[in-house]
Amino acid sequence: MKKQVLMMAAVAFTVSVSAQSLQEGIKMYHYERYESAKKQLTTLAATDPVANYYLGLSELKSGNVDNAATIFSKYPENYANIAGTAMVNFAKGKTSEGTQIAQGLAAKAKKKEWEQLKFAADAITNSPNSNKQLAIDWYKEVLARNGNNATSELLIAMGDAYQEIPGGGGQAQTSYEKASEKDAKNSLAFSRQGKLWYDARNYDLALGTWKKASDADPENPLPYRDLAQAYAASGKYDLALQNVEKYYERSDKTLADKASYADILFLSKNYDRAAQMAQEIINAGMNTPRVYGLLGFAQYNMKDSLSKVNAIKNTRVYIEKYDKKVPASDYITFGRMFLTTNQPDSAEVYFNKALALDTTGAAKIGTYREIAEAFRVGKNWKKSAEWYTKVIALPEANATDYFWAGAMYYYDNNYADAGKMFETMETKFPDQPSATYWRGRVAAAIDNEAKEGKAEAFYTKWLDKVGPTYDKKADLMQAYQYLFLLSYNKNDKDAMKKYRDLILAIDPKNELVKQIDAAAKKS
Repeated sequence: MKKQVLMMAAVAFTVSVSAQSLQEGIKMYHYERYESAKKQLTTLAATDPVANYYLGLSELKSGNVDNAATIFSKYPENYANIAGTAMVNFAKGKTSEGTQIAQGLAAKAKKKEWEQLKFAADAITNSPNSNKQLAIDWYKEVLARNGNNATSELLIAMGDAYQEIPGGGGQAQTSYEKASEKDAKNSLAFSRQGKLWYDARNYDLALGTWKKASDADPENPLPYRDLAQAYAASGKYDLALQNVEKYYERSDKTLADKASYADILFLSKNYDRAAQMAQEIINAGMNTPRVYGLLGFAQYNMKDSLSKVNAIKNTRVYIEKYDKKVPASDYITFGRMFLTTNQPDSAEVYFNKALALDTTGAAKIGTYREIAEAFRVGKNWKKSAEWYTKVIALPEANATDYFWAGAMYYYDNNYADAGKMFETMETKFPDQPSATYWRGRVAAAIDNEAKEGKAEAFYTKWLDKVGPTYDKKADLMQAYQYLFLLSYNKNDKDAMKKYRDLILAIDPKNELVKQIDAAAKKS
């Protein structure tokens, strides 16, 4: 008798453990932890068609369509696995076959039966290029046949279907909220609500709902993933990093998980860690253009010279693999890399590729500006001036564009073109005193001993405009020192005293004043 009782207890325990493992596997599937789901479900699938169904779904979501097809075929008469076979057809692009299988399954449901309808609707909801309205109609029929006894799972599935139809966001949110009301511990329902609120730009509600999702089940990685993406999109990269790390801890740490983590590491300027993880991903066999681009851009932002050389090598792989999908901004970044290794001609090749993608209006002038700025940062004044000159040829050019064009000519010692540029700027933008000031700088560079007074009219005009309380003291000193030297050369003692006092008020130990004072004593 005792032996029989022990055997019954052992069987009960085994059943309990199996049920627990099944539920854990299903939860892992819903949390998009497909590798964990497979580990939980593989053994159970040998005797349990439901476990087999979720095992097949996990393979399907992992992109292993043929594996999923083989798994679903093990239970050819089971409703759930028939639905799985429909999903396989959709995944293979066989839309009519997938729809036919789902409709055939739905047709098997008699009067008060509803399971077939539910699985058929799930097949439609979880498949690309399928009729989501058909799934919604079947979900509604399930509710009607089931006495409106909606489970959280059914409500979430219906919400997922509503999300896929135009204008269905409100009804999807209602379904998710009802699921939360049914089960306050349903973290998945809160996760879905948070994403909808975020997409609707109601950020406070999104953050609050994602908090409820993590409170309901701290092991659900989805709210942390969505929070990381939301913070990254809004430029709050430190918060994005905090949440992606929480997501990564709870994820299966697949290569895709690592890639998402590396993206946020890069955006939060953790370039060393981003590059290290990108290299690990490549070494593990994920050789996508995106990962090579991530590695190259991270290396470009690192300080050592070897990383910058490797940046060009890895970004080239990304550029060549992606081909026509490369955005203009990435071509510009690649061009900048060549400037760091003193290869301006190669840089210009990729700058022109970027420009070819932006043919009109604001996009075009923005690309011109980025290219001109890249040469400016690389201290290639001549090239920068050439590109800023292209910028000002466009009708959208502003005063700042004219300023930089003139400044680049000035730093390239091309005073003739610099003077013309600042003169044009002064005419076009008379409210910009800096144009007059820089006309003075250009003239002073030509008359660098202040003997001819070429800069006098520009500097005095500018000083009248800005006044002695002007906050950029270095600019004032440029003008004062030129005018001081000029007055000395002209032996204008009143002017000398005026500018000497103005200079010393800013710099009591000014070297030019000391030199001229010494020269004046000798004369």
